[in-house]
Amino acid sequence: MPDPAVLVIGGGPAGIEAARNVADLGVRAIVVEQRERLGGTPVHEQYAALTPHFDDAEQAMADMEAALRARELADVRTSSRVTALSGDAGAFRATVEGEQGSEDVEVSAVILATGFTHFDPGRERQIYNYYQYPDVLALQDLEAMLKRGEVLVPSTGQPPKRICWIQCVGSRDRNIGNEYCSKVCCGIASKQAIEVRKHVPESRASIFYIDMRMYGYWEHQIYWPAQEQHKVQYVKGIVTEILEQQGHLLIRGEDTTMGRPVETPMDMVVLSVGMEPSQGTRDMAQLAGVEQNKYGFVDVARPPLDTVGTSREGVFACGAALGPADLEDTISSAGAAAVKAVAMIRRGTLSGVS
Repeated sequence: MPDPAVLVIGGGPAGIEAARNVADLGVRAIVVEQRERLGGTPVHEQYAALTPHFDDAEQAMADMEAALRARELADVRTSSRVTALSGDAGAFRATVEGEQGSEDVEVSAVILATGFTHFDPGRERQIYNYYQYPDVLALQDLEAMLKRGEVLVPSTGQPPKRICWIQCVGSRDRNIGNEYCSKVCCGIASKQAIEVRKHVPESRASIFYIDMRMYGYWEHQIYWPAQEQHKVQYVKGIVTEILEQQGHLLIRGEDTTMGRPVETPMDMVVLSVGMEPSQGTRDMAQLAGVEQNKYGFVDVARPPLDTVGTSREGVFACGAALGPADLEDTISSAGAAAVKAVAMIRRGTLSGVS
């Protein structure tokens, strides 16, 4: 019988951290990532800085990858996919297809770390004209700008004098079926507003929100500094329409605090898009035979005391595969999934939660 191993599907922050922990606990970790490099969404979407500490995203992911590859028990396979999974906890057989062909590997446990995708703001109602107006961006579009070290209005190539963020695009919206809060959008918008004000000090930055949800320490890490140090304006209100008028964008909505309509010209509008399960999460959940919630994320089988176990014994999940999560949540759940998987192997029993 081969030595025990844990299959980690996904090579983003969650997968890297889970695999590193598995290897540190003395068990072989096989990481399968469909893209040609590790790093997940922060690398693929060209994030500039991580929330809330403003660490360089590319460097942070490179450091994580280097730490993983330094482990002798880490077997990293990029440009690869898991195409089949059979067997039971303790004796799974997975088919991995990559550049070198197809291979069957035997593993004792599986960790799904397949992440999320950004909500497509042009997929549903076109009230924000994301695909029509080049100066309407999504959070990840602005991140790529910030990574390049420039903040310029796409249509003019000039720095914006007026820029705003619209919160809860694709989250907390019953009309499209995403009733949940995506957790990180308020913090990311505040982080970006600080960065924009640093890049373009003469700009006016506003954030239109339903409720500002700064959980944990984010309140004093980014929310108050954005207002007090960087003069970002927070407007409690709803934006219902974005139009193009005389070479500028015109946003219309309601200031719900004052109870009056709002009509304001802007040079750039940034849509704070929420999280949805990635196609990889949907596909791998079905392939692994684990239950998904109504939104498509992997369902936790025994909440709240087991946060990473799924409906199939021996299969665990972590990070944004389980639902909206910030990086701290992601790293924590990745460590928990690794410990659960290795503990199951060490016990040599499949009795469930210890």
